[in-house]
Amino acid sequence: MEVFILQIEDPSCFWVTMKGCGPYVVDEIEYKNLNAEMNQFYDKSCANADEVKPVTLEKGQICVVFSEELKCWCRAVIKSIMYHAGHYQTECFLVDYAKYTFVKTKDVRVAVKAFMQIPYRAKKCRLYCTKPVTLRINFCEDTAKIVPAQRWDNAATQYFQSLLKATTQIKAKLCAVEDNTFDVILYVTIKDEKVCINDDLVSKNFARFVETEENTGSPAKDQENQTSLNVESFPVKIVNPTLAFRPELFEEKVPMNLETGHSVSGSSEKTYQRSSTDLNESTESIVKVFPGLPCKEESAVHKDRFLQFLTSNPLKTHKIEDNQRSSHSLSEEGNFVFLSNKIEPSSILEEAPLHDDLKKELTREKFLGPTFTESYCWPPAARGCDVVAISHQGNDPSLYIPPVLTFLQLGSCYKALPNRNGPLALILCPGWKKAQLVFELLKTYGRSSRQLHPMLVILGQKKEEAKRVKIQGCDVIVTTPYSLLRLYEHNCLLFCRLCHLVFDEIEVLFSEATEQVFTILDCYKKNSITEEWEYLPHQIIAVGTHWNKHIARLIKEFMNDPYVVITAMEEASIYGNVHQVVQHCVSSERTAILLKILDFTPNHLQKVLVFTDSVDEVEMVHQALKSNSIFALKIHKEKEFNFKCVLEHWTKSYASGSHVVLVLTDDCMQFLGITDASCVIHFSFPSSPRIFGQRLYNMSDNFHNVIEESSVDQEHTKARSVILLTENNTCHALGILRYLKRAEAEIPPQLHDFTARVLEAEEEKKFARPLCTYLKTFGICKNRTVCPDRHQINLQIDMLQNMPDKVTQTSGCVTILPLHIVNATNYFGRIVDKQQDQYTTLAEEINEYFKETSNKVPIKKVEKLALYGLCEETLFHRVQVVETPPKEEENLFFNVKIKYIDEGRTRQVQSSQLLQLPAKFQHLPPQAVEFIVCRVKPIDNEIEWNPKVTHYIHHKIKGKPHEAKIVLTLGNTVWIDPMVRVTRLSDLKMYVNEYSVRSEILSTGLGTDNPEHITQLQKLCVRVKVLNHTNNLEPSSIKEDTDHPENMSDPQNMSIQENSTENCKSSKMTLGNHLCDGVAPNKEAEDSTLHQHKCFYPEIKWFQNEVTVTVKVQIAGIADYKCDFSKEKVIFSACSGDKLYLADMELHQYILTEKSSCVIKDKEAAIILTKEKKGSWCKLLKNKNPHVSFDFEHWEDFEDEGPFPVGAKKLHCTSAVTEDLVESSDDSSVESDE
Repeated sequence: MEVFILQIEDPSCFWVTMKGCGPYVVDEIEYKNLNAEMNQFYDKSCANADEVKPVTLEKGQICVVFSEELKCWCRAVIKSIMYHAGHYQTECFLVDYAKYTFVKTKDVRVAVKAFMQIPYRAKKCRLYCTKPVTLRINFCEDTAKIVPAQRWDNAATQYFQSLLKATTQIKAKLCAVEDNTFDVILYVTIKDEKVCINDDLVSKNFARFVETEENTGSPAKDQENQTSLNVESFPVKIVNPTLAFRPELFEEKVPMNLETGHSVSGSSEKTYQRSSTDLNESTESIVKVFPGLPCKEESAVHKDRFLQFLTSNPLKTHKIEDNQRSSHSLSEEGNFVFLSNKIEPSSILEEAPLHDDLKKELTREKFLGPTFTESYCWPPAARGCDVVAISHQGNDPSLYIPPVLTFLQLGSCYKALPNRNGPLALILCPGWKKAQLVFELLKTYGRSSRQLHPMLVILGQKKEEAKRVKIQGCDVIVTTPYSLLRLYEHNCLLFCRLCHLVFDEIEVLFSEATEQVFTILDCYKKNSITEEWEYLPHQIIAVGTHWNKHIARLIKEFMNDPYVVITAMEEASIYGNVHQVVQHCVSSERTAILLKILDFTPNHLQKVLVFTDSVDEVEMVHQALKSNSIFALKIHKEKEFNFKCVLEHWTKSYASGSHVVLVLTDDCMQFLGITDASCVIHFSFPSSPRIFGQRLYNMSDNFHNVIEESSVDQEHTKARSVILLTENNTCHALGILRYLKRAEAEIPPQLHDFTARVLEAEEEKKFARPLCTYLKTFGICKNRTVCPDRHQINLQIDMLQNMPDKVTQTSGCVTILPLHIVNATNYFGRIVDKQQDQYTTLAEEINEYFKETSNKVPIKKVEKLALYGLCEETLFHRVQVVETPPKEEENLFFNVKIKYIDEGRTRQVQSSQLLQLPAKFQHLPPQAVEFIVCRVKPIDNEIEWNPKVTHYIHHKIKGKPHEAKIVLTLGNTVWIDPMVRVTRLSDLKMYVNEYSVRSEILSTGLGTDNPEHITQLQKLCVRVKVLNHTNNLEPSSIKEDTDHPENMSDPQNMSIQENSTENCKSSKMTLGNHLCDGVAPNKEAEDSTLHQHKCFYPEIKWFQNEVTVTVKVQIAGIADYKCDFSKEKVIFSACSGDKLYLADMELHQYILTEKSSCVIKDKEAAIILTKEKKGSWCKLLKNKNPHVSFDFEHWEDFEDEGPFPVGAKKLHCTSAVTEDLVESSDDSSVESDE
């Protein structure tokens, strides 16, 4: 097997980690998952550290410690305990990394059993039959000779290390295991030459071979195919390989021989020797033993690793027959796989069907593979076959990149393609971030292949961007479904050379972009059905972590005899159409429910497995079935029982309509190797998804193949899974609900209610967490059930922070200064006081203070959360220490993490850079505020902003003051809508809108409207009283700001005005009380505003009668409009072409909103306003507006139809007309967009 060296002491003591397949090998992914679970568990336990501290400590004890070097919690063994510098500390050996570390005794944690199921990653090894020698010099006799030695010479160790450093590949042949040490023969490859290190050390006189009775030659001369642990050649002590390197706390049970059902003589800690007859009685290379298992875990620490060690060596492997179409097997490590076609796995990189140069590149990159799933995916994918792979590691691009790159090296396969520009392979990813990762991997692994010129294509909604993309010479494109279709609109030949279509995370693609994926598949299929494609490669690969119902259509309509590889058995059961049933009951009623389930007479033979999680439950359930005259078998780990007897009863022929029931625990199922069960009843809830999948695997013979359409009614053979969900399994209810939805199973109503209560309880647990970033930024969190942050208002957190007074005192409109740009819509900065900004004054005083060299006093001791001064370039800032290193790592110069309390950004600095900050500079509260721009989100259902947008906005707004309206405030976060850059034209004494941030984001083509953002945020505030600025606004104003971000209903707060006199002079420049309408009183200034693509004020004419007022808004070709009525205001907005029109009309008198209406005609909109009081209006608006005038065409109509005398009527109309004429005269220099 292939190994990686972790640590070297000498040739008789070095540590390795193994890769590939074998009884001692665990997938590297399992260690990563274990590490993540340990970090999560022990980090949460820090608050109650006493609960996880060991009572006593002793040498050799297994524990868990935090490694400052690795920045994670690690399993460890205590090597020594010593007293040092006033406290006790332990020297610990990290069993997964082969490193030594010193830890204070108070920082040692108990090793929870759930984290001890996987064997140690670091395996201690020594060279087999290779012992040290030394040169002995006899000065009396003047002779020197090489003699055996007790320890290795330094020269031998250095030479051994140099060989291992110079190698490109290391392989180890396992010869024996003794005292938890592996005896190996090492083979290294140096400059394409294979060298046996054991032989090389002997030939260089650094070592000698230890001869035995039956082994008198060099270890390297042994046959390559010799069975490992063959005691005929190596008569050494052999420990149980299943228990090798297993944590010692699990070596207490007595093992059982599965062949006879009797316990093995002696305890499991004793070694035993295998006789030569054992090899004749079993085809397996290792004695099958039934290892002792840990006791039942507490429910609070159930983890996803309970049977990892049991899967190291099964009793029975389901053989794949050549003529068997649908197959399923159990690997040597105990991993399950469901296959639609037979596949010979490639478990070793050297034997994998990959290009030789690619193998070397993978080795240089320290590629940890192939994994179990990769060993089944690579062979068919490298042959150009269609592949569907569903695995827990299905989001790993290495499932398809190496075999696809290998096939692309076969240039002769593509000679018949048309000589045009277009890619040979297309990789579709669910988002820009994953596409970027795949693209980087392609560039890395592509160095070893012919030039493929891969290209990353991420396009927005701007058509010009798609037109600029050139794909000449590009063989591989990495993109998303949305971006590909935008590119296809302008490049109709995109599919003309396409041979390989790869879908990364297929379940996400189908859930987020179903229509787009099938559109791409249709285009691909239409292009490849022509005659010229008959002998060309045609391959579709789809990989993912979950089965999706659309995958069945993908297989049937677009694939040709695909290889379906499913290593996640719970997903294989969905593929196999297993009928999922959930019975909700209390724990005490489970037995009654079980009897009710079995109380029927089936038409066909029913083989039922009842799974429990303890021996007591097995006995209890078996007795209950027996009492009700139900024939049942039982088996568990503690009862001496003949497995062959159970299998004989299970496999023998029964009459139709019979029940065969087997009650068992999870640790027995893989040794039985059952695959023909028709029903699985989960009497005890499975401890993990892995266990759940393993239980379902027992029905794999009855899984339906979606590829094969059978006319025979298979309903009677449909496998069934019954879950008994009790009050003890509340934490799993949500996962079960999601699983049932994906399986399209019937969901009991009580499960919905149960899940709702679980979700509510989970949210209560997260009540002290920060408010979810996605909820704040977009109004919704797509992964709410797994998101660690809260999704509701916590008044203690959201109201008790030190907000600047200017936020709470303002009426909603402020001047903000963004200083730290997190992403396109999330910034940190300050709110600037328009009259007198306290921080500006403070900053000047701080910089003036630190100009004196005597005031720059370095700090002697860094304290967490304390305030200090920091010089950055020529300016001094107030900073707060938020994170310090452990005291053990502190030296003269150490790094600390600080936060700029007036800007919001963080960074690492040396402690020596911090300066003492006088108390007078600490009184002003931190000025940094978090700003979020509302109602805009990334396109294509993305949850993160593309860096292009963030980069653009960063350079656009950083350090520049902007006018913004606050719509909501929670804690230190302020939501603003809109956020506008306002420029003052000093010569004209007026202000114009330079740009709106939201509009700038939309203009990039990578952002889209998010109309529900504010609504979702307001829903958070329904049950609590929060600082909500929208409560001070009328409903019409809220709608106005929601629909039109560039408009602000309070220009007097938004505009920067110098004095009251100037306010009066410039008031008529802000037309319609909106900054967006604040055009200059001349054509040049207006054109400047129009150039910014802002909203325009339309031409309006009005007339009236005694009861109503008719307002005509003259806009041609209205595509979309909205008209909001309030008692004294009408807001009309509409789109025409690429222009947005907005009329905010504050009426002269009140109207009846419920009787007012708006009607769209050919070239205008007619707004009928019903007066609250009958009578005539002398004018329409409170404030004059140059775009509003009286409609003289209806003068006569009004005069003829009016109920009043002519004279009076003329007098009223004259007054109204005169008012409008005066307004038009005063503002004649201001023109409309017409």
